[in-house]
Amino acid sequence: MRLRVRGTVQGVGFRPFVYRVATRLGLSGFVLNDPDGVLIEAEGPADALEALQVALRAEAPPLAAVEAVEAEPIPVCGERGFTIRASAQGAALDTPISPDVGVCDECLAEIFDPSQRRYRYAFTNCTNCGPRFTITTAIPYDRPNTTMAAFEMCAACKAEYEDPADRRFHAQPIACPACGPRLTLVTAAGEPMPGDPIEEAAALLRSGAVVAVKGLGGYHLACDACDDAAVTRLRRRKAREEKPLAVMAVDVAQALELVDAGERERAVLTSLRRPIVLLARRAGARVAPAVAPGNRYLGVMLPYTPLHHLLLRAVGRPVVLTSGNLSDEPIAYRDDDARRRLGPIADAFLTHDRPIHMRCDDSVTRVLDGAEYPIRRSRGYAPAPLRVQPGFPVPVLGAGGELKHTFCLGKGERAILSHHIGDLENYEAMASFTEAVRHYCRIFDVRPEVVAYDLHPDYLSTKWALEQDDVEAIGVQHHHAHIASCLADNGRDERVIGLALDGTGYGSDGTIWGCEVLACDAASFTSHLHLRYVPLPGGSAAVREPWRMAAAYLQEAGIDASGHDLARRAGSAWRPVLQMARTGLNSPAASSAGRLFDAAAALCGVRDRVGYEGQAAAELEQLADPSVEAAYPCPVGEAEIDGVTLIAMLYDDLERGRDPAWAAAAFHNGLAGALVRAAGAVREREGLRIVALSGGTWQNLLLLRRTRRLLLEAGFEVLTHRRVPANDGGIALGQVVVAAARLRRGFDSHRDGAKMA
Repeated sequence: MRLRVRGTVQGVGFRPFVYRVATRLGLSGFVLNDPDGVLIEAEGPADALEALQVALRAEAPPLAAVEAVEAEPIPVCGERGFTIRASAQGAALDTPISPDVGVCDECLAEIFDPSQRRYRYAFTNCTNCGPRFTITTAIPYDRPNTTMAAFEMCAACKAEYEDPADRRFHAQPIACPACGPRLTLVTAAGEPMPGDPIEEAAALLRSGAVVAVKGLGGYHLACDACDDAAVTRLRRRKAREEKPLAVMAVDVAQALELVDAGERERAVLTSLRRPIVLLARRAGARVAPAVAPGNRYLGVMLPYTPLHHLLLRAVGRPVVLTSGNLSDEPIAYRDDDARRRLGPIADAFLTHDRPIHMRCDDSVTRVLDGAEYPIRRSRGYAPAPLRVQPGFPVPVLGAGGELKHTFCLGKGERAILSHHIGDLENYEAMASFTEAVRHYCRIFDVRPEVVAYDLHPDYLSTKWALEQDDVEAIGVQHHHAHIASCLADNGRDERVIGLALDGTGYGSDGTIWGCEVLACDAASFTSHLHLRYVPLPGGSAAVREPWRMAAAYLQEAGIDASGHDLARRAGSAWRPVLQMARTGLNSPAASSAGRLFDAAAALCGVRDRVGYEGQAAAELEQLADPSVEAAYPCPVGEAEIDGVTLIAMLYDDLERGRDPAWAAAAFHNGLAGALVRAAGAVREREGLRIVALSGGTWQNLLLLRRTRRLLLEAGFEVLTHRRVPANDGGIALGQVVVAAARLRRGFDSHRDGAKMA
């Protein structure tokens, strides 16, 4: 029988796995890599051949992702024994590269076993774990095409590498203390520090120092998570004053002293992907207040490299582990660049001599109703492809947006969404984007014929896309891309009702959109309803200062709030801002859900100014009392959802002395009810019954759960994100899907595919 296995099946120990299973079953034949995946020819009893087919899926190695197993009978060749053959010419050209993953239990046991030759060795790995994507320089994935090329294997490692019965068979990063990378601890100036690097770094952390630690995809900045002075010092140096910081715990038991986690959440936390998981903070959790000020949640992760395990056990308590960068810059990953950029922040550097070829930040996720709900898809997840059907007629590149940037390659039936790049607002981030595009195109052998881009003319990704030669450019409206991303995430392609909610996105009519009720499939959309337009006084200043949105909303409602505490806090800026909004001077109108939440947050006393994108809305969600079922009125008209009335009701209730926690919940419930009525209106007009929820506002789980419950009660099927973020980190996927759909339907590439209702 000839078996063809497709998916992520190269560089993950699949051939030795097949060898072991086939040998166990008494089969003869061979297994090899070729351009389409793994090819197996096996002969033996029918029941053994059937057992092999079952095992290919049921017992596949941890890093493998089997997409398909195709079988066909072939004549018996009379071979004896089962062998692993050399890769066929051109192998790996169309086979995904595995993401980097955490150290496996077997390797971890070796690291802490004094009798093993890899005892306390920080670069221990096997075919089931360790670096992949971040060390790959070219294809095929062989040691010479990785950053391990400079490390010649010793005789002991070579024997393991060449033994198909060994779990390190063809583990390209294989190493040991005799032949592999080595750790060093240096000062910020690069001077070596005496003593054992792990123990000395741990002592520095316990003493309140900030240490830069070189990880899989870049440098992190670490400090004692229980030391408020150390965390405050790190924040000040990093210029990250308020955004929550991630915490790495020694093990699951220590993590559960900090947060509450159910069975599914623990499974995600302990998976080989080892993401940061947002979990409910325990009362009295032993963590410094400065880690996540005023936040009900903590971002917690577990060690995922041998280095992390060794360091955390030496420290003995949780550490802050945040991206090694200044605020808004990409993570540092080259040693010289890290010392230059992080030198003013870190007191010491725990580093090593294995180069990182491609930077890759940590992933962030949470669990919603038993399933993962990604917030940032990066290390451990990228660049694992997503299957998209009916696929891509030609190779397509999605250039992404601006915030939480990713890009996407579409080829065949695979969409390859990149790791998290960051916000494309400076030269460093843009350089990281273009460097990553070149790398992905090379290692995945993709030559894009089409580039899909956001309609916003000032996005750096849009400008870059329009400058590319020899490719067709297709503009995709921001919110259409959001809904298309959700469809692709769920493996769907039919026409649905899309509820796209976020901060701002460039509308196909040139205005600022942000709360759109669409009827759409991948190829086109119709805009049915939107949030009532309200001016953004001061433009981007209104994003940074939520009180401005409260002022604008109240003025739209005809409410004189000049005597309100909000106006007193605004001081002399209050009247000029109202005048600006009234005249439209530097006050573009927007239907933004994010700015609606900003207005509500300012009125509830949450905050008047934000330190990072989405902060006011996130804190309003945390203020809200989830036990409250009451909802403020929010009228839904023919084409508008009246957020102005919703804000007016919130204001009146607070003025009568209503508890802000109760009022914040009633605000959420009011908007949820309005969105469901808007979806009902589209169902009546178009007969659609499936609703897709996408956009950064849906990271608000209180709004998401309330809206989803009401939609289900109203008889809708509801699609939410499962594999890619609902925020702008997922729109590149939507862009390539929309572009492919238009190409299949023969759309004019210069149209935006929208029809305004």
